[in-house]
Amino acid sequence: MTRPDPQATYDRIADHFAATREYPWPEIEEFVDDAPTADVALDVGCGNGRHAEVLAQNADRVVALDVSRGLLQTARRRQAASGFDAHLVQGNAAALPLRDGAVSIAVYVATLHHLRPRATRVDSLDELARVLAPGGRALIGVWSTAHDRFDADEGFDTTIDWTLPGGEAVPRYYHVYDPDEFDRDLAASALSVHERFESSGNCYAVVGA
Repeated sequence: MTRPDPQATYDRIADHFAATREYPWPEIEEFVDDAPTADVALDVGCGNGRHAEVLAQNADRVVALDVSRGLLQTARRRQAASGFDAHLVQGNAAALPLRDGAVSIAVYVATLHHLRPRATRVDSLDELARVLAPGGRALIGVWSTAHDRFDADEGFDTTIDWTLPGGEAVPRYYHVYDPDEFDRDLAASALSVHERFESSGNCYAVVGA
């Protein structure tokens, strides 16, 4: 199976993808609303910055990281239009450019499932544990076999096309988690799990270091 590179994929589709992602996920809004004011917040896989904008309402400083330069450009445009403050960084979720214990609150959604192989996904969870401060919290969300679009009981690798205006289909790599597998990867990492739940076909976990 062809496994497209996430950076090249999202650089290619960045503008159209960002235009379809205007509003933050309610699960993230609820998570941030329930959290105390943070010194440093982190958005891993920030895309067009819609969740960094939510974090900026509850943090003194926001670091918004994405592997795609194209998506960061869309985040920069959103930032200019909305006026929220965030430091936009191109980087790798499995090698976060932050010091140990620097982050009070983080969101890591719709990104872990683009990493491969499994060892890299677990490494990225370990990186999140490394940068979280004592008492810090993060929300992780992944696509799951619990979603109606998938007819599977076990996690699997796949590609899902993004169709650009004009009809060009750009394949995107996904590892679609089954809920038990998600639990196993969390358990294999240095994170502690405070809550696990499913919403809109996605698996979520609230975690700490």
